Amino acid sequence: MCLVVFAWDTHADYRLILAANRDEFHARPSRALDWWPDHAGVLAGRDLQAGGSWLAVHRDGRFATVTNYREQARRLPRLLSRGELVANFVAGEENPASYVGNIAGERYAGFSLLAGDGEELWYVSNRGDGPQRLEPGVYGLSNAVLDSPWPKLVRARDGLRSLLAGGEPGETALMQLMADRTPAPVADVDPGELPFAAARALTAPFIVSADYGTRCTTTLSWRRDGRVSLCERRFDAAGRDTGETRIGFSTGDQGRE
Repeated sequence: MCLVVFAWDTHADYRLILAANRDEFHARPSRALDWWPDHAGVLAGRDLQAGGSWLAVHRDGRFATVTNYREQARRLPRLLSRGELVANFVAGEENPASYVGNIAGERYAGFSLLAGDGEELWYVSNRGDGPQRLEPGVYGLSNAVLDSPWPKLVRARDGLRSLLAGGEPGETALMQLMADRTPAPVADVDPGELPFAAARALTAPFIVSADYGTRCTTTLSWRRDGRVSLCERRFDAAGRDTGETRIGFSTGDQGRE
């Protein structure tokens, strides 16, 4: 389970304002937000098991993030890592419309992907939504199609709208928005194939559980003048803060900061 809320092209000073929780098994190895030594200009955290990323930006202004699609596991051989969808777009040169339109969706487990270049932002899912160029607006993405009305998505998206209405949402406010650990009421939980306690834990925007939960929260603010700021705050299985990385740069600047 993951959660992304974002405002695209709605603020006078910003192209994109985004806050995201990455939910993953705590045992899966990853590397903190940093510049990638093997792909010049790519800034992202890294999944050390498969080599891709859940959210990445490039100095030239390319951006992508992916969420998994909640569904019963399919026994298909040799599926590719969904994290490579992010890494391949950001490290490449293909425009967003072409990239999302050419993805061989059957080669991946269920996903929803955002990919943009500062001028356009595109969305696609291989579980029901074909490529869409997003109009200016405030959106939410979790483990279904865009803006699925899951309580935690609606809560976080409405919270972002409130922050925008109050002016310029800063990093602290965005982090607090994504730190909501309140699960859905018992009556609203559909456990499906999961034990009830585990299913209810997943309904909180910020998930705390022993084996699987929110590993990091990332905020991204991309100003219209090209300045980009990212902050990644990491957490352990008990939901305790274990470290933070903050990096800023300007699109088109080839130097490291």
